[in-house]
Parts: sequence; structure tokens; C-alpha cells
Amino acid sequence: MFSMKPDKEIKTKKIKIKAGDRFIPALVLSAKNGAFNETGILWIHGGGYIMGMKEMVYMSRAVDLVKKYGAVVISPGYRLAFSSPYPAAIDDCYNCLLYMKDNAGELGIRKDQLMVGGESAGGGLCASLCMMARDKREVNIAFQMPLYPMLDNFDTDSSRDNHGKVWNTKLNHFGWKMYLRKGAKSNVSPYAAAARQTDYSGLPPAYTFVGEGEPFYKETLDFADNLKKAGISAEVDVYPSDMHAFDMLASKKEISKRAAEKFNEKFSFAKENYFAKQPEYQKK
Repeated sequence: MFSMKPDKEIKTKKIKIKAGDRFIPALVLSAKNGAFNETGILWIHGGGYIMGMKEMVYMSRAVDLVKKYGAVVISPGYRLAFSSPYPAAIDDCYNCLLYMKDNAGELGIRKDQLMVGGESAGGGLCASLCMMARDKREVNIAFQMPLYPMLDNFDTDSSRDNHGKVWNTKLNHFGWKMYLRKGAKSNVSPYAAAARQTDYSGLPPAYTFVGEGEPFYKETLDFADNLKKAGISAEVDVYPSDMHAFDMLASKKEISKRAAEKFNEKFSFAKENYFAKQPEYQKK
């Protein structure tokens, strides 16, 4: 059974990140003994853009990154699509990313190793956020980890007529309709649906995994292929499962343990090899 309670082996702090005239609630996860010059990770929760909460980070792959590798993780409580459709969620995440950069010293993270990850809709936001950061040139991301990401507002071969566990075609259509409203089946900005991107050059290297029977199988593979075609390092592992988010929702199963172990290996490699110097920019 999964838990959304704080892990006793790590330190958790609640913060509010100022964004214009509002504040974004967020959690900061770090090692018990503090952090100094560690990898900084913005980890974005899932929920189909319509549900979920920042506390979902406690059941995510991000906890291992704090416990095993000393990373500092920020989990944003971004606005959900029922009351705040696109671009609210990605605007919140982008503001949190800038906060990480501008407050790196206070957070105990190194400016040249900011990473972004997330699962499901959080994976979709992760991919779009990397595109936005590349285009705005205010903050550079060293590595991205969009797990079984929700990227495509159009049906794919795997999301069409899918009856997999946890997430399926009907829910997928509803999530996109709420997030994009009238643009749910339109050629929207890649900041809204990352699969609409046509230029993958200059994006951060990536690692992801996905179940072969779940709706996001095809769009996940397409995303990795498009990155590789643009000369970007991108790896994807496929597991025999039709359960969306199987690693979190069935964490005791052997397949989930294998996925978690492989994910940690890929992060360990990224921590040693991927860096991105920040541009000369100060938030106004």
C-alpha cells in the first residue's frame, strides 16, 4: 500500500513561492543532515491535470533521490484544471523552477545541476517545462525525468480504446478537455501538450519508463525517439504492465522494484555527468 505521509528518514519543509500577486504552496525535501551544493530537482505530481497534490511526492521516485543521493526536491502544489486550466499549471511550475535557481544557495543546491521530473501529468508538465525553459533562456535544466508522461492531447495507437488499469481512454479525454478546454483536440502550444513540439533540439537529456499496455506507451516512445533524432540523449525502459503508475501504486511487486532500481541507476549516472550552467539572469 502506498503512503502520502512524510518519510521519517528525510526532512520536509513547507514553503510558499511568490508568483506575481499569489503564492504557490510547495514542499522541500532534503536529507536529515542538511544539504550543501546538492542536485536540485523540481518533482511534479501526476493526476491527469485535474487532481493530485504536492504530497504525492512522498510516494514517488523522488524520495529515493533524497535518501540515497542527497538531492533536494521541491514539489509544487500547482493549480489544477477544474478551476484553473492551461496555462496555470505550467506557469506555476516555471515560477518554482526560477525560485530554485534564484535561491540555490539557501536551498543547498548547485545552480548548474537543476533537474525536473514527474509522473503522468507531472511528466507531461516536466517535458513542456523543459521546452519553455529552453525557449525563454532564463534558466537551464541539466536533466529531465518525465515518467510515463501525459504528452499528447490527440489519441495515439496506445491511448485509443485503452482499458488499462488506473488510467484509460475515457479518463484521458476528460483530463485533456478540462486542461485545454476548447483546445483539447487542437494543435495547441507544446507548452500545453508536449507532443505538439516540432523542434526537439537543445532540450535536456532524458530518462523515462512506461508500461507496454498503458495509454501513454506510444507517446512516451515517440517522445524519446524525437529527442534522439535531434541528437539528445534519451532512454526509455518498457515494462510488461497495463497499470498506469505501477511503480507507485504497486510498489511491492517485483516489476516495480526493478523499475525503481533502474531509475536510480539512471539518476546516479545523470548526477555524475549532466550539468547546465545558468544564464546571466536575475529575477525581477
